[in-house]
Formats: sequence, structure tokens, C-alpha cells
Amino acid sequence: MGIIMSRLFEGLFGSKEVRILILGLDNAGKTTILYRLQNESDEAVQTIPTIGFNVETLQYKNIK
Repeated sequence: MGIIMSRLFEGLFGSKEVRILILGLDNAGKTTILYRLQNESDEAVQTIPTIGFNVETLQYKNIK
């Protein structure tokens, strides 16, 4: 019974952590999509070619 209540409370009021992996070809816009999700604005995003990989954290509603 306790686990049901904690899951219900977490689902209603708690935040969830989700990990997303974005893969694609060179110059396909992966970094641009990531930065647009992070900024939530309509202005153009200036990016440079990525060497290696990017790790970013963003919050959307109750999902981190």
C-alpha cells in the first residue's frame, strides 16, 4: 500500500529524470535541436561544429 501511495505522489508532484541520446549524420542539426529545446526561443542559434560530444541538462515542466 505504501509503494502505491509513493508512486502516486511522485507521479503527481515529483519530477522525473529522463536521458535522451541524439544521434545523426554530420551537420544534421543535432546540436541546434538541443539548444533550441534548452532556450525555448524563436531566435537563431549560433553553433560551432561539435568535436567529441555535448552533455546538456534542461528542465521541461516536471521533467529534467
